[in-house]
Amino acid sequence: MATDQKQELAPASKNYKGFVAGVFSGIAKLSVGHPFDTIKVRLQTTDPTRFSGPLQCLAQTLRHEGVRGLYKGATPPLVGWMFMDSLMLGSLTIYRRLLAEHVFVPKLHPALPDGLLEPTSSEGAVSHLPSFGHGIAGILAGFTVSFIAAPVEHVKARLQIQYSANKAERLYRGPLDCVRKIYGAHGVRGVYKGLAATLFFRSFFFFWWGSYDILSRLLRERTSLSAPAVNFWAGGLSAQIFWLTSYPSDVVKQRIMTDPMGGKLNDGTPKFMNWKQAAQAVYRESGARGYWRGFLPCFLRAFPANAMALVAFEGVMRSLP
Repeated sequence: MATDQKQELAPASKNYKGFVAGVFSGIAKLSVGHPFDTIKVRLQTTDPTRFSGPLQCLAQTLRHEGVRGLYKGATPPLVGWMFMDSLMLGSLTIYRRLLAEHVFVPKLHPALPDGLLEPTSSEGAVSHLPSFGHGIAGILAGFTVSFIAAPVEHVKARLQIQYSANKAERLYRGPLDCVRKIYGAHGVRGVYKGLAATLFFRSFFFFWWGSYDILSRLLRERTSLSAPAVNFWAGGLSAQIFWLTSYPSDVVKQRIMTDPMGGKLNDGTPKFMNWKQAAQAVYRESGARGYWRGFLPCFLRAFPANAMALVAFEGVMRSLP
């Protein structure tokens, strides 16, 4: 039967490609984005009189420490980005295929012999899958990676708000010590504090991957840009669309993840019982502007980091057998 001969864009035997390509996406994202993060952290944690702004901080770092100074502390996030991007983008390719095969089933293509389906697109997504389907796949991939991202981001947030210069005065000596103490006082549930907020935040991946497909199609159809150039512009712009829609939820997530946990940790009294209380606290303290605090550095970083990440991902996807 003709239906037994249907072509798949990414057959099950090729599922590995998204996971491998995701590793290269993580490397590219870290390579481009870490200098932005270094400048941001230095501005956040040093005396205001030391740097007049981002440009002076960048200039002094390069003058006294060279380019390597911009990549201090890059090893832990490099491992994290490689693993999380591999999981996110690998699962994304699988969800795209499953949705294309079982939900957004295409009509038979009359121009192809034996009623075969349309051939697959170069980006590794079935050509008939609509942008809405790409958005749904993005949500599912976001939920999948959240179970890894939530504890990682929780520990990272706890460590970032330790402002004491004296290590002896800090509650946590490092990532492993942080996990050990939180687990000892609150168990697995404590380590996963903020999981629900993380799942909500990553539901906005719908806008990222839906807009990425829309922009990719428009650029391919209406410009003469090369495939890497299409990936670059669509990747960077779609990432900015994602942050424009999701940033307030990220602010609330961070508030939840840095809220005192109490109990045996003896780190203070918890302030928020749920997401709603954390969101209300942000508004009560700073009004609507509070939901956008710190947005500019994040927004400026989003384009180059994610543009290069998508160039790397799509390039490796096209090159793998």
